[in-house]
Amino acid sequence: MGVRKTLRLRVAWFGIILLARSVLSAAVADEASPVPRFASLSRDQVFMREGPTYRHRILWVYHRKGLPVEILGQFDVWRRIRDRDGTTGWVHSSMISEIRTVLVTAQSPARIFRGNDPHSEILALAQPGVIAKLETCTAVLCEIDAQGTEGWIEKKNIWGVKADEVFR
Repeated sequence: MGVRKTLRLRVAWFGIILLARSVLSAAVADEASPVPRFASLSRDQVFMREGPTYRHRILWVYHRKGLPVEILGQFDVWRRIRDRDGTTGWVHSSMISEIRTVLVTAQSPARIFRGNDPHSEILALAQPGVIAKLETCTAVLCEIDAQGTEGWIEKKNIWGVKADEVFR
């Protein structure tokens, strides 16, 4: 074998090793993520399947990027999720974003407050079904960004965060 061919083989093997390392470290990091946890759908079309392979039957097709979901389990590159209605199934991890969002679930428009106090000025009203980016939560309220309107909403009016969850 010539020197050039040997060098090309070494470079190719080195590339394969680096790729395998990055895939493995990403998989290990993701497998270490706690479950259950909330995330969101990363695409406008997401297929929920009855099992963790492409061979499994499609149960549901979501058409709402950003919709919050709860990750219940993980298997390889598949995530077992639950939506707001309680429907569970498997989704490929490429269809999941770790960006936290919430869904307004109040029966009537929910108040968005200027401050993190339910007695502060009402900034806007969020219609049921609105999806907002989740920023932070106190014991009672969560800070959200709903299509450019930033404010605080009561936890009882949203889905995508646990009742006892507090974070900055």
